Amino acid sequence: MEKPKNVLWIMCDQLRYDYLGCSGHPTLKTPNIDALAARGVRFSNAYVQSPICGPSRMSFYTGRYMRSHGSHWNGWPLRVGEPTLGDHLKQIGVRNVLVGKTHMAADVEGLKQLGIPPDSIIGVHVSQCGFEPYERDDGLHPTGKPRPRYDAYLREHGYEAENPWEHWANSGADDDGDLQNGWLLVHADKAARIPDEHSETPYMTRRAMDFITEAADDPRPWCLHLSYIKPHWPYIAPEPYASMYSPADMIPVVRSEQERQEAHPVFAAYMNMRYSRNMARDGAREKVIPTYMGLIKQIDDQLGVLMKFLEEKNLLDSTMIVFTSDHGDYLGDHWMGEKDLFHDCSAKVPLIVVDPSREADATRGSVNDALVEAIDLAPTFVDYFGAPPPRHILEGRSLLPWLRGETPAWRKVALSEYDYSMQDVRLMLGQPIERCRLFMVFDGRWKMVHASGFRPMLYDLRSDPDELIDRGTDPECAEVIARLQAELFDWALHPNNHITTPNAKIAAYADNQLQVKNGVLIGIWDETELAAIYKRIGI
Repeated sequence: MEKPKNVLWIMCDQLRYDYLGCSGHPTLKTPNIDALAARGVRFSNAYVQSPICGPSRMSFYTGRYMRSHGSHWNGWPLRVGEPTLGDHLKQIGVRNVLVGKTHMAADVEGLKQLGIPPDSIIGVHVSQCGFEPYERDDGLHPTGKPRPRYDAYLREHGYEAENPWEHWANSGADDDGDLQNGWLLVHADKAARIPDEHSETPYMTRRAMDFITEAADDPRPWCLHLSYIKPHWPYIAPEPYASMYSPADMIPVVRSEQERQEAHPVFAAYMNMRYSRNMARDGAREKVIPTYMGLIKQIDDQLGVLMKFLEEKNLLDSTMIVFTSDHGDYLGDHWMGEKDLFHDCSAKVPLIVVDPSREADATRGSVNDALVEAIDLAPTFVDYFGAPPPRHILEGRSLLPWLRGETPAWRKVALSEYDYSMQDVRLMLGQPIERCRLFMVFDGRWKMVHASGFRPMLYDLRSDPDELIDRGTDPECAEVIARLQAELFDWALHPNNHITTPNAKIAAYADNQLQVKNGVLIGIWDETELAAIYKRIGI
């Protein structure tokens, strides 16, 4: 019998596209991730649908744009009834399993209105974004918040504290042994207080292997979402990764005085956010980036462990492996910290897809520069498992044709959205909540950002690949802006919102004259006209 197909979907949090060996980083070595790229296809123009965790992940998990699923910010619930990847896979008998982070917030009010207990089978499915939560851990656990299972694990190994996650795994110590809080950027150069084997990345890798081992006794195929917490802040790593890189290993900062002096009002407001001011200060990058690199190297090493495990389990030839991130990290580029805007270091992500099928042999090791969006993964997985992706729901497109050497009709632009109504930027700009919207349109050369209430931003990545020169006020670019605005307008008018009625049913209604066949005879003049209609449709 043919082995069942599986999908291993690996996602990092806040991993930049250019911080991998295979994407050209000169000093950060990632041989295991590079090996995946050599076995599959690396998509070099992959963009998320929103450059912040929650909305980005909800787009990954629904295959739909932020404007369609409605979850615009971290902690905004995904409404009950919004279809997810888990729903599509469940219909074809595939388990959709989570190990790690989702940022999903349950629609508690919606569940209550429908009388669905949150701890029921349906309630858990809806509350966990369609995932079977083998171990969910969203990775941020301040004191006073619900505690993760990882806390109990640390205590089992002797790491006692009110908050073991923070006090051991995400804090360092000075020479006198005093606690150095890992939340604070100034301590990013300290080593975490636990050894590598007990830190979050190896722990989650082992939990993924636990699931795969247990799944061997279940005949159902699975899609396992292994969602790593790092290299997201707190920026702190255990040894040997804390000392593996130094400021000499950093790539130069990408920023200019001109972009700060001539900044678009929204861009200027983000430069003035606390995290941006601190990442732009002298010495900040030297503290943070070597640790950020060490956390990535730790992930790469753990992927080596995981790939060896899959090989030993004889799963590599039947498992699609996907490696990506939910967004990037400015790391001081463009005078910014965090993510939030649409420069490539934030909105562009690594994406490697290894299709084990023989049909994909010809594309192994290739780099594909098609405009790919995060929402393309959900239809890719459904397609890989042999079912037609529901086009009336999913707004992404299957990548299987690209993986198998075909050149499908494809999108002309990549789109991304952002809602800053929850941030201080809204107050700085005096914007009403409903107008705090940003939209990116990128055609492979020109990147336009539409900012409600303000002029557009525009970058020419052909002549200005570092995105340092905003040409949004350049009269020579008026036609480019008009063209991209037209693309945005067309997209905004045509969402996939017929989610309860498949396209085939819609087409059949008119194609087969079902209204007349059902006896609804609207607007017909007389018996002669009715007889002619009956004859034409075969009644």
